[in-house]
Parts: sequence; C-alpha cells; structure tokens
Amino acid sequence: MSWMLEEAERDWLAEEAQRLLAFGARSRHPDGGFGWLDSQGQIAEERPVQLWITARMTHCFALGELIGDPLSHALVEHGLASLSGRFQDGDHGGWYAACDSDGPRSRVKETYGHSFVVLAASSALVAGHASAAPLLQDALDCFEQRLWSEEDGMVVDAWDDGFTALDPYRGLNANMHTVEAFLAASDATGDPRWRERALRITSRVLREYAPQWQWRLPEHFDTTWRPLPEYHRDRAADPFRPYGATVGHGLEWARLAIHLEASEGSSEDWLADGATRLFDRAVADGWAADGAPGFVYTTDWDGRPVVRQRMHWVVAEGTAAAAALGRRTGERRFATAYRLWWEHIREHFLDHAHGSWHHELDSHLRPSATVWEGKPDIYHALQATLVPRLPTTGSIAAALRREQDA
Repeated sequence: MSWMLEEAERDWLAEEAQRLLAFGARSRHPDGGFGWLDSQGQIAEERPVQLWITARMTHCFALGELIGDPLSHALVEHGLASLSGRFQDGDHGGWYAACDSDGPRSRVKETYGHSFVVLAASSALVAGHASAAPLLQDALDCFEQRLWSEEDGMVVDAWDDGFTALDPYRGLNANMHTVEAFLAASDATGDPRWRERALRITSRVLREYAPQWQWRLPEHFDTTWRPLPEYHRDRAADPFRPYGATVGHGLEWARLAIHLEASEGSSEDWLADGATRLFDRAVADGWAADGAPGFVYTTDWDGRPVVRQRMHWVVAEGTAAAAALGRRTGERRFATAYRLWWEHIREHFLDHAHGSWHHELDSHLRPSATVWEGKPDIYHALQATLVPRLPTTGSIAAALRREQDA
C-alpha cells in the first residue's frame, strides 16, 4: 500500500502548522533571539535566551516562510541577526550556549546547539535569505575545525569558551542532530561532503551500536566511544542526558535514516532495515509500556520503563517516523500507527486554551513539568505536520522548496 493522506488529513495538518507558527511567534525576544515560552505562551523572563531554541525557531520560521506564512520572513531575519550577533563569539569562534541582557550567560561551545545553527542557516538559505550564507559557512567551518572527529567519524560534544579544553563526554544526541544538520547543509550548498559525513555517523550508530544493544541505543560514551550504560542513573529524568534508552531517539534516528537514504539515492538496504528495527524496538518498549496510552520517556536496558512521563516530542517523532517508513515500505502497519498516535496527540497533547502542545504529560496523561517546564519551542511538532505531506528527501526545507518550485 502506498503512503497516502486523505485531503481532510492534509488540510488539518496545514492548519495545525499555522497554529504552531502563530504560537511560536510569541517567542521573539526584544533583545534578540527567541525566548523560552511558559505553559501560557509567555516568555519566561527569568531564563536566558538559549542558542538551541533560537536556532531551532529560526529553522521553524524558515519552514514557515516556505509554506507561505506571512509573518515568518521577518522572524527568520530576526533569528539570523541574533545568531550572527549576540550569540556568535567573535574572539574564539563558535556560539555561546546562552545569553541574557548582560551578554553571554553560558560560554560553553556545545555541539548540540551548533548543529541547530547549521540547520537554521541551511533552511534560511533555502528559503531565500542571502544573509544566511556567511552564517552557514562560519558554522560549517567550526564543525570542520573543532567539532568533527575524522578519526571517529563522529562529532565531539562540547568545548570550553576558547576551544582549549574538550569535554571528555561523547553523546549520540549531538551526533543525531548533526546528521540532520549535515543533510540540510548538503541540500543548501550542494556539497556532498556533509551528506557523506552524515552517512558515516549513521553507519556507526545503526551498524555498530544498535545491533549490540538490541536496538536500544546507548546515549552516553567516554572519549574512546565506549558506552556508559549507567551514566546518570541518579538523574534518570535529565532533559538532555537521561539514564537508559531514550525511546524518542530511536524513533528520530529511524526517520533520519530514511531521509538519509533518500538523500543518498542509495540502494543500501541497511538504512531502511535499521530504521525499521529501531522503530519496532522503540514502539515495543515505549508505547503503552505501563498500561496507559502514550510513549514513556526512557527505559532500562531490558526495555522496562524508567521515566514514565509522556513527552510531546517523542510522539511527534513517532508520527514522522511512521510517515517516512510508511512511504518507504508501503506497509500498512505504519499508517495504522501513524493515525493512532495523531489521535492520541489530538486528545491529550493539543492545548487549545493556551496554544501549542503540552510538552509533557504524566503517566495519567495530565500536564506535568518533571522533565520540561513550559513550551520551549515548536520544532518537533511543526516538523510532524510537514513530514507526512512531503516527498522524502534529505531535508524538510529542500522538500518544501521542491514542492514550491514544481
């Protein structure tokens, strides 16, 4: 069965995308960048402006511009100005992790945030913003010189302010988002080097680590890329480095593998096969694992739930992965899962009173804030409204541009 959406489904997704963009516009920070929104949709003034939020929102508004949202062009320009301004370190290179009205709040140079600078600049360039080109070049140069390890075929995680001390921690989260960023950069620049590096990272994850760990991905590693399975056992609900297997990342890697395969134009079966195995493991372990609907946040290495909160980003990635795999394989089961999870989102995650989606629910499906407070950004939710409607290619922005130019 080929992947098809009914017209009513496509229309609803288009409406939801516009609703999310309207909510996200509230995050425009007067000092530059995009602020952390609380559960009511107001900027949390006590929080510094985060690089990862600013870059992700700039990317989102570039996608908004490509689907014809009238407010998004100015918001992309606002985001690009902050990424080329208050966040960029003119002395040592790279980007600060967070800023407030007094300047940099955190001077750590995190690969996670830098990957989103590449993504934002790539999407903005595809959307027609010429000012994104030098920003993208600076970001790719930083990866080339500081963040990419040719020996490992992976990226490192974080440096200090002056790029003199490298954090010994290595993580899959930064590498996963680097895959997304490199695919976007390859589409935006036409340079195949970035696609090739995305393939190297993904090959190591899907062909080395995933099979060794029964397709429950280890997230945390030492400097030699040896897994640290007990890392953060005492901080199991950490928002960025939780203990155990992160269900949503299995789903997200699955989707990215399908994007990579489409971008490569490759007949290598390991990408689709690995994506399917990751998807199936994440669903088997994570969906309704404690008897209630929804994906748990994390499991232990035997697949038992550890953190039972339901994160909006996990189910958003679930729908996007199901759409990508459904289109790739033609198997009906992916369409069935896709519609089940969107029904779950509509019933429990959409916040019609205050906008956007609840970012976290407890195990009884009530709004919660154990891991995430407020509604920091619209990145996962917005992309979930776009992936099902687009042909699969390396990046969402490139797919939108092709649809626009067709």
